[in-house]
Amino acid sequence: MPINKAMLAALSLLSYPELDIERTYLMERKLQKLTSRRARKPWLYRIWEHTVPSGESHIPMRIFTPKQRKMAFVLLFFHGGGWVTGSIDSYDGICGDMAAQTGCVVASVDYRLAPEHRFPAAVEDCYAAAREVFLHSGLLDVPPENVVLIGDSAGGNLSAAVSLMARDRGEFLPTGQILIYPAVGNDYSEDSPFPSVRENGTGYLLTSKRVRDFFALYRNSEYDLENPYFAPLTAKSFVDQPNTLIITAEFCPLRDEGEAYGDRLREGGNHVETHRIPDALHGYFSLPVWFKHVKETYAIINSFLEENYDG
Repeated sequence: MPINKAMLAALSLLSYPELDIERTYLMERKLQKLTSRRARKPWLYRIWEHTVPSGESHIPMRIFTPKQRKMAFVLLFFHGGGWVTGSIDSYDGICGDMAAQTGCVVASVDYRLAPEHRFPAAVEDCYAAAREVFLHSGLLDVPPENVVLIGDSAGGNLSAAVSLMARDRGEFLPTGQILIYPAVGNDYSEDSPFPSVRENGTGYLLTSKRVRDFFALYRNSEYDLENPYFAPLTAKSFVDQPNTLIITAEFCPLRDEGEAYGDRLREGGNHVETHRIPDALHGYFSLPVWFKHVKETYAIINSFLEENYDG
């Protein structure tokens, strides 16, 4: 089905030019900072800052507490941006909207970015943030079982990787994760096993070339491509993973690998819900909440949380 022309025009606001990311990522970060949606709505939520110690570094965390809490969840959020761009500032409006739309506390993590800090810096930062929230329940005043990992794109990758890492290290174990068009694979060439890479890898907002360029800046070596904390779909085992919600976009190159990840989790004996948003492109979650696809996504997220909420 061809994409709706009006939808494509609206989503073109999120368009990524086909530039050499290695040369332009600093400019993109500055542009994101200048154009980030920082129109806060203090009548809907409160904001406070926290810092998570992690070795010699300190990881900023921004907490959004809705004035009307509908569910006693904390959504621990890892932002997108290809592990190279994005920040808690550029996602400020998105996380505020998330708190208001779900009625949950949202804790946004400002992990270190590549190429200054290559793999595994980002996932280690996200793990450290999760560890603090899970092991110190008084920090956000919820029990560990009510902490849900959530992320979009590269943030979905980090959520999945933290869940695998938590299982393997045995310090804590999330009971829920929400992955929004996650990047969980390792092949974005014409030989990719996933048709969406070829079908949606050019002509739409996120291209397969851009994903390859991000990978080149994020990884330390070719060996990282087979590391499950880099590409979760390469994991040897998918047992003991959280209840999972995966949301993909119809015209996204990451669509098929995200849905395949859901299949692997089911095969591992986990509860998984997978939803494909029709007529949607990668990046749509950054649009205002009145946008059709964003409304649909929040309805799915809230339903998932309500079904998994045990009081």
